[in-house]
Amino acid sequence: MRGDKGLIRRATKVMAHHLALRCSFHTPSFSSVSYASASSLFRAAISTTTTTTMSKSASDQKRALRSDIRKALKALPLAQRAQEDLAIQNIVLNSSWFKSSASLCAYISCEALREVDTSRIVAEVLRYTDAEHITPVMKELYVPRVEDKNSNMRMLKISSTEDLIANSMNILEPSPIDANGNPREDVMLATHPVDIFLLPGLAFDKHGHRLGRGGGYYDVLLTKYRELAMERKWNQPLLVALAYSVQIMEEGVIPVTPTDFPVDALVSPSGMIPISSAALEKM
Repeated sequence: MRGDKGLIRRATKVMAHHLALRCSFHTPSFSSVSYASASSLFRAAISTTTTTTMSKSASDQKRALRSDIRKALKALPLAQRAQEDLAIQNIVLNSSWFKSSASLCAYISCEALREVDTSRIVAEVLRYTDAEHITPVMKELYVPRVEDKNSNMRMLKISSTEDLIANSMNILEPSPIDANGNPREDVMLATHPVDIFLLPGLAFDKHGHRLGRGGGYYDVLLTKYRELAMERKWNQPLLVALAYSVQIMEEGVIPVTPTDFPVDALVSPSGMIPISSAALEKM
């Protein structure tokens, strides 16, 4: 294991070095040989570690992988991360499935957690709710509010970024009461279905597996919403994860447990990756 960790550290350093070089030369492409090689080395190191620790429990494997991905994200230069944020948000904003959506749930990105930025996406959705603008499809936006430490989270409707307040961890969340003193609409109580969930996470693969931060909040919420949609005979929402290039793993690297909720598609800097039949149809 000591050697595996050394390989991961070396791969992370090499990747950071190549990313820094690419940023210094203002290379616009995300497919340079140097970066791809470093990224492959990192993924190989992750894969080696996972294979070695197969005897460990899934929770231990997840904990180790989370640690590795956090280090990789920390090593990602700010300029490179900004480029990837821009590319990912452009892909979402220009997509037909986003433009045609009428209601969606999206996370409010947190810089401290190094999540893919969603600020432009959120701003565009909220612009669509402004009655002064004539837009093709009016959109409703629900964003997460963590209720406790027992994996309970709600998605509450907002109409402005002014509806957000910082919680104890300095993460922006919707206040439970709106400016008029009324409770905000909970997506679980809405009278219409949600078209899209934009999801964060730490690691993903091209088979739809997602590794979160360990709280289980999205797994619980998505399970409840799936049951609600089935009960009301609604179409299931499209579950789309946003991922930096270093967050996409090879098959078999992410430990999977029965409570893990898979995603329908990934959006990375290099493009959309439809996975489920629903995503293949809509994307």
